[in-house]
Amino acid sequence: MKAAVLYGQKDIRYEEVETPTIQKDEVLVRVKVTGVCGSDVPRVLGNAAHFYPIVLGHEFSGEVVEVGNEVKNVKVGDRISGAPLLPCHRCVDCLRGHYSQCKNYSFIGSRTFGSWAEYVKMPAINAVKLPQGVDFVQGAFFEPTTVALHGLFVMGFRGGCDVAIVGMGTIGLLTLQCAKVLGAKRIFAFDVDPKKLDIAKEYGADVCINTGDKNFREMIKDFTDGRGFEMVVEAAGVEFTEKLCLEVAANKGTVMFIGTPSKPITLQPREFEYINRKELTVRGSWMSYSAPFPGKEWELAAYYFEKGYIEVEKLIDRIIPLKDIADAFADLEIPGKIKGKILLEG
Repeated sequence: MKAAVLYGQKDIRYEEVETPTIQKDEVLVRVKVTGVCGSDVPRVLGNAAHFYPIVLGHEFSGEVVEVGNEVKNVKVGDRISGAPLLPCHRCVDCLRGHYSQCKNYSFIGSRTFGSWAEYVKMPAINAVKLPQGVDFVQGAFFEPTTVALHGLFVMGFRGGCDVAIVGMGTIGLLTLQCAKVLGAKRIFAFDVDPKKLDIAKEYGADVCINTGDKNFREMIKDFTDGRGFEMVVEAAGVEFTEKLCLEVAANKGTVMFIGTPSKPITLQPREFEYINRKELTVRGSWMSYSAPFPGKEWELAAYYFEKGYIEVEKLIDRIIPLKDIADAFADLEIPGKIKGKILLEG
C-alpha cells in the first residue's frame, strides 16, 4: 500500500509499505479521510516522533475491508471512524474506565503505524460506526470532537451557565459547539484572530472578544458585572491564554485546561494567587475516553453529527491527496498560511 512515512525531521516520503496484517480481534480499514492534528506538527517539523520510520495519523474515517474471525461488532463494508487509543484493558486505571491514564497504552499514529496510509488496522472495539448521512470528512472529526466533549465532562460542565472558551482553533470551535448542545447560557469566545471569531459567531458564540483589543478586560467586566466566568475552557495551550483563564474565572469558578502547551509556562505569585484567592477548581483533560470503551464521548459525537449539531466546513483549510502531504507541511512552516484543519484523502 501507499503511505506517508516519516523518516526524520521534515523528511516525509510518500512510498510503498507493507499492508498491515490483522489479528483475530482486529479490522483492516481502507482510509478515506484522515486529518493532520496539531500534535503531528512537532513530530514532522521537529523531532517529537517516538521512533523512525513511522506512519503518523490518528484522526480518520474509512471503510472496513477485512475483519478477524472473532469480530462481531462490525462487518466488511461498514463505514467507521477510528478511536486511536490502544489501552491495555487490564491495569487498574483501565478497569476503572480511566483509559486515558493507562500506563501500558499504545496509540495509533504515534506509537504504532497510523492512518496516513491507504489502510490502517485496529482492534474492532475501536471502530465507531458512522450514522447514515454522516460522511467521511465528518467522521475524521470524531476524534477532536470527543476531545472537546471529554474536557467538558471532566470539568463537570453544567447547562444554564455562562462559559468562556479561550482559543478558537479546531478544539476551541468544537468545544463551543458542544457547549451549545449541552445547554450553555451564553458562550463567550476569545481569540486574537478576528476571522476565527467570525467563525465562532457563526457557530454559536453569543459574544466574541478579541484579546488583541486593549480594552478587552473592561468588556469582560461589563458582560459579567465584574464577576468573571463560572466556567472557563482553555483550548490554545499557550502561556497568555493559560494565564488569562485563571484571571477571568469567577470566584469559586472551574477552569478546564484542554490545550497542550509546547513551551514552559511560568506563573508569577499574583497569577498563581488567582487559584487561591478565588478558590478555583482547576482541572486538566487528556484524550477522550470513558467506559464502556471507547465511551460516551464517541457515542455522542456520532449522534451530534447525525443530528447536524456540529459543523466543520469552516474548520477545514484544505482537502488534498495523501501524496501531497509534504507540500502541506511546507506551508505549515509559513506563519499564518494554514487557516484550519488539513485533511488527506488516499
